[in-house]
Amino acid sequence: MRSSSPAAPTRRSLHDGDGVKGRVCAITGASSGLGYETALALARRGATVALLCRSEERGAQARDRIAATTGNADLHVIQCDNANLDTVRAAAQRLIDRFDALHVLVNNAGLMLSQRRITVDDLEETFQVNHLSAFLLTDLLRDRLVASAPARVVTVSSVAHRAGAVSFNDLQFQHSYDGWTVYATSKLMNILFTYELARRLEGTGVTANTLHPGIVRSGFGHNNGLVMRAFMTVTQLPPFAVSVRSGARTQAWLASAAEVDGVSGRYFVRRRARPSSRSSRDTDVQRRLWEASAALLRA
Repeated sequence: MRSSSPAAPTRRSLHDGDGVKGRVCAITGASSGLGYETALALARRGATVALLCRSEERGAQARDRIAATTGNADLHVIQCDNANLDTVRAAAQRLIDRFDALHVLVNNAGLMLSQRRITVDDLEETFQVNHLSAFLLTDLLRDRLVASAPARVVTVSSVAHRAGAVSFNDLQFQHSYDGWTVYATSKLMNILFTYELARRLEGTGVTANTLHPGIVRSGFGHNNGLVMRAFMTVTQLPPFAVSVRSGARTQAWLASAAEVDGVSGRYFVRRRARPSSRSSRDTDVQRRLWEASAALLRA
């Protein structure tokens, strides 16, 4: 889980000569917020960037802004709505069909809801969008990532994970629902997933890391009721919060920096490895969540 061994020496480093220039990087939730800023940062470095967006129209607008800002036209919009598993599966297939390699996957898409909602897949929406769809997309792209190694999976979590608790008797939050607790639990799942993924990828040349981007000044969580909007507005004011661009620095760095070549199974804050919560480091819970997630997707 905590491997820091470099990729096999016979494999070309992600950063030999040209950094991420020409490397294929896919980012979910790339039309706005942290995802957009991550896509912008990687495009500036010459990457081939696939913007996975819920809305193709908004994705195209983001692509055009990034192209105009960076001069990089190697940008591709792929429709992917984490609240609809069919679109996640279709997006994975489009990535496989369109690109011969995939070097970076950034699982960035996420949301927070004040009330329980059910998706078209009959799953609780925060659980599906923040965790299960990232699990599915990564699994579907795993073989391509391994074949493209050295490669990286970066999953955006949050310091909120410390307030989460996984109940395997109620993964869908049917018995009780509090928007903040559900969000925090989904962020805990991101870390549990990352640590288990890192362990399963050992020796492949693919690394998996997760991060807290900081409390970011954005519209995140504002599409909720009055109480939730008020809470998010207060927490996103200075000096508590950072700009969206600053918030995206750690995930863009994890996607591209030479300093983290071969580093896997870590949780980062401000580009430094930090200990995540004790509950996130429980290997039995990591394994059980993986198996429960796989079972739900097979159902």
